[in-house]
Amino acid sequence: MTRAVKLGLIGDNITRSKSPRLHVTAGQLTGLNVTYDRLIPHDMHLTFDEVFDQAQAKGYRGLNITYPYKELVTRRVTVTDPLVHAIGAVNTVVFDADGPKGFNTDYTGFMRAYRDVLGTTNPGTVCLIGTGGVGKAVAFGLIGLGAAVIRCVDLDAAKAEALADSLRALGTDTQIEVTTDPVTAAKGADGLINCTPLGMVGIGGTPLPGSAMAGATWAFDAVYTPVDTQFLHDAAAAGLRIISGYELFFGQGADAWAIFTATPLDEPALRAAIEGDSI
Repeated sequence: MTRAVKLGLIGDNITRSKSPRLHVTAGQLTGLNVTYDRLIPHDMHLTFDEVFDQAQAKGYRGLNITYPYKELVTRRVTVTDPLVHAIGAVNTVVFDADGPKGFNTDYTGFMRAYRDVLGTTNPGTVCLIGTGGVGKAVAFGLIGLGAAVIRCVDLDAAKAEALADSLRALGTDTQIEVTTDPVTAAKGADGLINCTPLGMVGIGGTPLPGSAMAGATWAFDAVYTPVDTQFLHDAAAAGLRIISGYELFFGQGADAWAIFTATPLDEPALRAAIEGDSI
């Protein structure tokens, strides 16, 4: 009998998410019967906690968690990895017999995406705009990549300071700065990163004007619906090397698959199977 694996994604603005396609296709490639549901609390007329509890009661093996619930979910799960605990955000949940367990594959997915495009090149000085759930994960990824300076940018200064404190507590050589002004933070930066929801389908916009991108060498946008955001369009026009949100999407998805199923996956075959689909 084919093993059945029931998965889902909780988030807002996820009607065009390709996570269902990734995981269902992974199931087809590995001989598993995978179902993957989009669970939007507002559309279900439920709170996040009610959707989470309902998924557990209905026998889901696991959930992906996306904006704006990655920090909220941490109080509902057990996190055993000290690094994920330090990040303070969870994007992958597994329902085990002894309760829900929380993981973060945005962190590993970002490092994968960066290395795939830029190899062993040091990130240098990075302007990181947005210090919420995905911003936290990317910041810790930058630490792992050995970034020289991380400028944490958020309109909520206290939020940015909290992330800065967590990064400094790691005791690395990376210098951590905080500001509320992305244009100021972009001056002299090597890398520009958008970890805000600006650019997403239904939201639009960009956190940084194209005129502020001159002088940087690379840019990454965590948004992947759509892939061609205004932020990346402007970065490409300024001559920067681009890391799209699709690369993070694929990397975090492959890592989440391993957590959900512990089933080996032919990643090049998975990428080829889903690559032609519109993201």
